[in-house]
Amino acid sequence: MKRISILATLLLASSLFFVTSAQAAPETYTLDNTHSYVMWHISHFGFSNPAGKWMADGTLTLDEANPQNSKINVTINVDSMDTGIPKLETHLKSAEFFDVTKFPTATFVSDKVIVTGKDTAKVQGMLTVHGVTKPLTLNVKLNKLAISPITNKKTAGFTATATLKRSDYGMSAFLPGLSDTVKLDIEAEATKTG
Repeated sequence: MKRISILATLLLASSLFFVTSAQAAPETYTLDNTHSYVMWHISHFGFSNPAGKWMADGTLTLDEANPQNSKINVTINVDSMDTGIPKLETHLKSAEFFDVTKFPTATFVSDKVIVTGKDTAKVQGMLTVHGVTKPLTLNVKLNKLAISPITNKKTAGFTATATLKRSDYGMSAFLPGLSDTVKLDIEAEATKTG
């Protein structure tokens, strides 16, 4: 009887371990490209601060139990730039700036997540724009992780910010009047795959 009790205890402990492990396993999410975008802001000779937006696609591996192990891989369709000003978009897509004929997309692939608070982190990775790859750190805030009332699927929402120098990516037209510093504001919604 004692052996049966010990065996039953071991089986129960094992099953609890596997259930807990399964619940804590990293989950894959797909970015919702209708609610995920990168917005940029730049000073135009000090007179104004124009902005533009690109929609984004990609995947997120979210490890809720160990958020530092989470990863993101994003593709930005640079050719889809939206500024609300067609003439400006044509200029920015030209060889003088993004040269979208040669470089139609940009990518960001994370390589490290540093948790800074209950719902904040610094996500470090490599940004490739205009054929140049440089390290970039995103300041990320988890807005919400829950079942979406629209899709009925588990959804993660994030807001992030970053700053970069466009000259680092081979875009130096009209410096220094047109600022070298570009501010990025990122919004992302990702839905659990499967």
